[in-house]
Order: sequence, then structure tokens, then C-alpha cells
Amino acid sequence: MPALKFDEQQIKDVIDKVVERTFNMDFPWDWPGGVAFYGVTEAYEVTGEEKYMNYIKEWIDEELEDGLPPLTVNASSIGHILLSLYKYTEEERYLEIATQMADYLLNEAERFDGDVLQHTVNGEKYNFPEQAWVDTMFMAGYFLLRIGKLLNREDFFEFGLKQYHGHEKFLQDDSTELYYHGWDNIAGNHMSSVFWARGNSWAAITMARALELVEVQHPSYMIIDGSLRDQQSALVRLQLDSGLWSTVLTDPASYEELSGSCGIAASLLVRGKLYNKHIQKSISGILSYIREDGSVMNASAGTAVMNNEQGYKEVPAKRVQGWGQGLALVFLASLLKRRNI
Repeated sequence: MPALKFDEQQIKDVIDKVVERTFNMDFPWDWPGGVAFYGVTEAYEVTGEEKYMNYIKEWIDEELEDGLPPLTVNASSIGHILLSLYKYTEEERYLEIATQMADYLLNEAERFDGDVLQHTVNGEKYNFPEQAWVDTMFMAGYFLLRIGKLLNREDFFEFGLKQYHGHEKFLQDDSTELYYHGWDNIAGNHMSSVFWARGNSWAAITMARALELVEVQHPSYMIIDGSLRDQQSALVRLQLDSGLWSTVLTDPASYEELSGSCGIAASLLVRGKLYNKHIQKSISGILSYIREDGSVMNASAGTAVMNNEQGYKEVPAKRVQGWGQGLALVFLASLLKRRNI
């Protein structure tokens, strides 16, 4: 398999522009900022640019002036940022707040089927009783693994693993190996039953990152590895000639979607050289949608489990989105990490 070819300095320059553009956006304490700034922390890890973490510290400190906002599954994504900020500053207060968030997920957050977290978001009008959304794997599941590993808290870590296994149980299709966007446990169905690009990227990048944290001797390692392996085998066969993926994965006529493409492509890097030809195509495809000012274009807007496939196709992709910025940074940083290794 040929080695990946890219200009390392070009990638660093693009990362810097994307980070700067990201901090010209305004975010509440919720998942758009959580994903955006997670990407920034990934960029810091591979570039060592301290200004990235200083930007994050300023944002977090301002948000916490009013105390910890109401907790939800989606807003738990901010926990990722607190963990990285704690490691950067060694200030215990960031770790204490992250621990409060993990305690909420473990002890208070709504769940069904025993231990599967119900997807919750900010706002009383958004209520999805006994629904599992694939987004939760990143927002809460991966966060629980990270904080469990950092604190040597087996309860956090094992509950995080339960989110991986529960969402695989309800969302991964046995025939296609792709992940559905959601599951309604009351109705007993996948609602619109759509294989959505960003949803599959949440699952793929989350499982790829889990394999860095779960010991190979743990039974969960092979469960997660098998789920990701089969999903990736399906995903690479759906890659478009542009190197990207369509927003409805099984409909190549639906529009190319950047955030999902970035998450999927980043997950492929966990397989060593196996998927180099697919990753190589993704590099040029993804860079073609990043403007000179660091705006990542063609990231679809925030997307509920839509009523049908047409609903996904009509979700606008005109605006710059925090998750588009963040997942682009995850992919670009993963490239540099691969080069550094």
C-alpha cells in the first residue's frame, strides 16, 4: 500500500487558519462548541501551539463565571475540553467540573434498557424519550472513557463502554454494518432508518479513539474493534470519487458532506496503511472545501433524526458549523500524528 503523500507545512497552515476561524464564532455551553474545541485540542496535541489552548481557557473561564450550566448528554461533549485543559494547566477546578459531568451521566441522566443513555439536548421542547442517537457515542461515551482512564475510575470507564455496546446493539445494521442515526425503544424501530454520514462518523471516530484507551485484554476491545472493522469495510466502498461521502451514505446523489467525511476519514487512520488509498483521496477532497480564511464549508446543519431520507437531503449545508470546524481539525491533526509516529 503506497505511503500517504501530503505537505506537512500546508496541513499545519490550514490547521492554524481553521482554528482562528473557529474562535471568530460564538458558542454556548453545548455540543457545537464541544466538538469544535475538541478539534482544537487535537490540533494543539500535534502542533504544540499554546495559543490554541489559551483561546480555549479564555472561553471556558468566561462560561464558568455564572457556574456550571444545566447538564445534558449532548453538552457533556464540553467535558472533553475540560480534560484537555486540566492536562494543559494542571488546574484542579477543570477536572472537578468534568467529574461533576461524569457523575451526572453515571447517576442522573435518563436511560433505558438498563444502561443505554437516552439522547438529551438543551431546551425543554426537545424531548426524545427512550431514544438512542449515535451522537451520544462521542458526546458521552467517549468522554466517560477518557475521564475514567485519567482518574482510574472503573465505574466511569465501564459505563462508557456500555454506551459503545448499547449503541452497537440498537444502531448497527447486521446487513450493511452501517450505523442508523437513531433508535426509538418505545416504538421498537429506527424511525426513518437512514444511514447518515455524520452519524456514522460519530461512531467511527469514537470507536477508533476507544481502541487507544481500552486494553487489548479487555473483552470490550474485540467487540469495539469488530464493530469498527465491519463498519469501515462498508464505508470505504461508499466513498465518492471526490474522496468524500454523501450525507445519505446509500444515496450518492445526495450532497457531499464535510463533517461526516472528516470523521470517517480520520477513523481510517487507525488501521495503519490498510486504507491509505482512501485516505489519500480524502485529503484533497477535504482541503478543497476549506476556504482561505479557515471556513470549513459543506457541513450540514444540526440534524435531528429526520422523518425520512428526503429530510436529510434538505438539511442545509450553507453555513460554517462548529462541528465542521472541529471534525476537520480532527482529521488534519490525525494526519500529522500519523506522520509524527
